[in-house]
Amino acid sequence: MTYERTELFIDGRWRTPAGGVTIPVISPSTGQPVGSIPLGGAADVDAAVDAAGRALRSPEWGAITIDQRVELLSRLAGELEKTVAARAELTSVQNGMPITLAVNAEGAGPPALLRYYAELARALPAEERRPRLDGMGVTIVRREPVGVVAAIVPWNYPQLLTMFKLAPALAAGCTVVLKPAPETTLDALELAAAAERAGLPRGVLNVVSGGVDVGTHLVAHPGVHKVAFTGSTSAGRAIGETCGRLLRPVTLELGGKSAAIVLDDADLSTVAQGLASSSLLNNGQTCHLSTRILAPRRREHEVLDVVAGVAAGLRIGDPLDPATEVGPMVSERQRRRVEDYIELGKASGTLAAGGGRPDREHGWFVEPTVFGGIGNESRIAREEIFGPVLTVIGYDDLDEAVAIANDSEYGLGGTVWTTDIERGLDIARRVETGTIGVNFYNLDLGAPFGGVKSSGLGRELGPEGLAAYQQTKSIYLLSPQTT
Repeated sequence: MTYERTELFIDGRWRTPAGGVTIPVISPSTGQPVGSIPLGGAADVDAAVDAAGRALRSPEWGAITIDQRVELLSRLAGELEKTVAARAELTSVQNGMPITLAVNAEGAGPPALLRYYAELARALPAEERRPRLDGMGVTIVRREPVGVVAAIVPWNYPQLLTMFKLAPALAAGCTVVLKPAPETTLDALELAAAAERAGLPRGVLNVVSGGVDVGTHLVAHPGVHKVAFTGSTSAGRAIGETCGRLLRPVTLELGGKSAAIVLDDADLSTVAQGLASSSLLNNGQTCHLSTRILAPRRREHEVLDVVAGVAAGLRIGDPLDPATEVGPMVSERQRRRVEDYIELGKASGTLAAGGGRPDREHGWFVEPTVFGGIGNESRIAREEIFGPVLTVIGYDDLDEAVAIANDSEYGLGGTVWTTDIERGLDIARRVETGTIGVNFYNLDLGAPFGGVKSSGLGRELGPEGLAAYQQTKSIYLLSPQTT
């Protein structure tokens, strides 16, 4: 099957990009083209931002009631629910995500988030009255949409991470210019088609694909009021610098190098069951994964054997096969990057599992790989690899375990493994991170997600995710008795 797209979605219409350029979509499973996508440019960004600005002020969007907005979001959710399986397959074809994960994360996740934020916005009053502290009347605190949002999303969870931004932005009354990653543009254009079928007003959602130049132009565009970005820390720093200079609100969800702290009382069968999702999910291409496994010295070899067994036991294969647990890297370049780190690990530690390519004729596959005998100062323990590579690091006591976990420029995820929940909670509270799980890790769509340190700024998901797309206005009213 081939997937051919030649037009961008701007101002409610399908249009050929200004440069008329298309680029191939390459299957990571075969290395062969499976379709093509349009490549936008600066002129397309300008048109999309202008359209979003007009829609923000239009009677069809800017002047409708919250109930009317909820109805539009519900219709969009309904359209997406009709295509769960097809959209999941689209992600797997583009980035190699195992289809069983794609059905839940990429297929079912986006409409669920739309419905969640629609109802959250309906329940939250647009205005509230607060008595003034000086007793001279009241202040009306009003919540308004922040404006035109530039949403820039990566290739690893393209549909879900788009909805991390789009759902609260639309629920707040904003308009959006979406820039998907070139590797995963097909699903963004399918989202635009669903928005068109749902009757979303013109200009509320615009999709412009492209490379770094398109993203740079969009971030700095004078018609943009807020930027929401998920991606690498290096790109996030550049975006943050631009937004800081422009005094433009920005949400940055960036890289991670999280720690799994295995306590001395941990049940290693529980650890083994949890590692596949908390440390190797989506072929290792997940930002919050616990890729540093911290083990007490007296159980270090035991933990290493268990982690190696988990990695070696995962089924590698075609991502469209429901039995597959590990698919390919998203691109040949990404595989080279991961393999370079594996070579560093071989030179500095003990290879306990993997370390090569599986016996497959085509595709950008890498074996899940585990290293022991690695110190936390090693590059493979400090730098985000974004592939299925884990390190097991020993510690002497809990204070050292927490110190190692915190000895990182990142702070996004993490896990603690123990049979004593209260002890696990005490350790979790001491780890410098935005999120952490005890004996498992799974995002809660109703709770804030984001990082500290070099893992980002701001929060997505939960009520905090909606607040990121609102700005408050205080209206002072003098009490009649004081006039």
